[in-house]
Amino acid sequence: MDRRAFVAAAGAAALTGLGATGSRAEAGDAPHPVPEGDARFRRGERPGPGRLHQSVCRWPFERIPLEDFCREARDMGLEAMDLLYPDEWAVAHSHGLAVSMGFASRRPRFIQEGFNDPAMHATLIEELETAIPLAAGAGVPNLIVMSGNRRGGTEARGIAACARGLREITPLAEQHGITLCLEMLNSTVDHADYDADTTGYGLEVVQRVGSPRFRLLYDIYHMQIMEGNVLATISANRDAIVHLHTAGVPGRHELDDSQELNYRGIAHQIAELEFEGYMAHEFIPTREPLAALREAIAVCNV
Repeated sequence: MDRRAFVAAAGAAALTGLGATGSRAEAGDAPHPVPEGDARFRRGERPGPGRLHQSVCRWPFERIPLEDFCREARDMGLEAMDLLYPDEWAVAHSHGLAVSMGFASRRPRFIQEGFNDPAMHATLIEELETAIPLAAGAGVPNLIVMSGNRRGGTEARGIAACARGLREITPLAEQHGITLCLEMLNSTVDHADYDADTTGYGLEVVQRVGSPRFRLLYDIYHMQIMEGNVLATISANRDAIVHLHTAGVPGRHELDDSQELNYRGIAHQIAELEFEGYMAHEFIPTREPLAALREAIAVCNV
């Protein structure tokens, strides 16, 4: 099936019967421990105005020492930090920040080698069998997973392999209340040959896996490049999309007037959908990074 046609056909009923709500916590889940630190920054309690749960990805700001960056992020009013490794989770928590999305491991070629390759399934499942209980114990609600590169295979084969491998590990995720999130990336600018390069790919995998603990990380930057129609796609598939990343298009830079997306309008409309997941900033700053991050927070503070 053509991926864009799949998105258009999916609509709001794309995942009818799966029982998802698009929230960070679902009825019946065991409660996660609350990170230590300032009580204002505990999950679900916003330190300031705004209806969205804002977070920030670590890697674009990695030149700033993690302890310092956590302290600055907390003081800016962010609730969480995104894309941290297990050995970093306690650092964020010590500064009153939740960890909104975690890595299962520091394995090289994490993006390029994923669930679309059956030869990787044993490695990936072993990583997640270790990381899922750790995440549950640390109060980390989400772990990221990747499709991997296509390497000459077909989309149909990749989707089938992803679903087959993920079905083996989602029962453990369900047991511990952890959501595995597949990220779709653009394959034309940043990640040549990446398999899951449109929302339709991710939606089909979600349907085939059939677990409330497997959902999608929708990166606004990547999907604007690949297919556009950002707000309509998020709105139509909000049961499947539980986490967002931001960055300006083109260039993956600040959320300012130099790029084509109206992030203020996007944030407002997502808040109107009562989106309960995190919106994590993942732009590469071209100017003083902390000032740029403060500006992005302000743009999305609706």
